[in-house]
Amino acid sequence: MAELEQLVAKMESGELPLEGSVAAYQRGSELVKYCAAQLERVEKQVKVLEGEMLRPFAADGEEEEDEE
Repeated sequence: MAELEQLVAKMESGELPLEGSVAAYQRGSELVKYCAAQLERVEKQVKVLEGEMLRPFAADGEEEEDEE
């Protein structure tokens, strides 16, 4: 994510030459795909841990109440 943020900042600055912008875009695209795949993998792991039922996380300091 940090590398992706740096690439976006460089591209938004307008200081990259055309070739650099194209290369940054291609690298950014690869990073987005990687991050999406990692997120999907983690979501699958959470589903397994939660018994295929995703629940929202409690906010800091709040405890989830079990519904009966």
